[in-house]
Amino acid sequence: MVNDLGLSPVLLRSVLLIAASPFLAPAAGGAPAQLPTQEAPPAEGELEAALVTAGLTLDRAAGVLSLPASVRVKNDLLEYLLVAPHGAAHESLFLTTVRPSLINAGLLLLGAEPGVNAYPEDLGGVDERGRTERRVHPPAGDGFFLYAGWCEQGESYFFRIEDLLRNLASGRSLRRHRWVYLGSRFAALKPDAPESFLADVEGNLINLSFFFQGNTLLTAALPECAEQTIWAANEWLLPPTDAPVRLFFARVPLETLPDGLRASLPEVPGEAPSGAQPPGNGR
Repeated sequence: MVNDLGLSPVLLRSVLLIAASPFLAPAAGGAPAQLPTQEAPPAEGELEAALVTAGLTLDRAAGVLSLPASVRVKNDLLEYLLVAPHGAAHESLFLTTVRPSLINAGLLLLGAEPGVNAYPEDLGGVDERGRTERRVHPPAGDGFFLYAGWCEQGESYFFRIEDLLRNLASGRSLRRHRWVYLGSRFAALKPDAPESFLADVEGNLINLSFFFQGNTLLTAALPECAEQTIWAANEWLLPPTDAPVRLFFARVPLETLPDGLRASLPEVPGEAPSGAQPPGNGR
């Protein structure tokens, strides 16, 4: 049984409970702030208002969620696509100040169902370095197609996320694919403590390389993403570090940016990057 939001009662309850507490900046020293509790979850209308207040746009008809972000790492190795300020910002292409659990609420409102994370399988032998031989099974299941957009000098730029990432081993961009939705997880941080939403605590939202814990909201899902030292930005396509961009999570591939969302693209000051192209290149 589902409600008018398209979610099962269990998923709807999770969405509302997650959205009940505001996201706080990390405490001194980089430790995550304590998340407050609220006796009653917000009404459905309050949840949607919270999305708008945080700068998110949710288009259920198009199956698209978008959020504000900024360019973080352009000239070093990457393990993440998107993090919060208290996450692994030194190895992420993008950064957002939107609370991870609120982003998760928006993804759930689009009907996302958690997939299966990457996991290792021991093969029973050892390799030439004496390490246990294993096969890594890539993530599988429901997910989203990811895009980034911005404006410069009156031109709109709209890219598949994969086109903005380099595979240093193959010499090409990351292969286009659907990123698998994990939805993070709840866990107690210490004995007898209430459970916390781990994407909020750790600040890591989307991983490019595989992490078996399953604490992020989404994960890349290609076999080559088992490697952690072959990913970098296609920096000549990106605006400057710290420049604002908008990220889009789509349930189906987009041929181009929907007209209704074009006004949400942030303006980047300065000259347009020579390698970028106008709308339509992001299929």
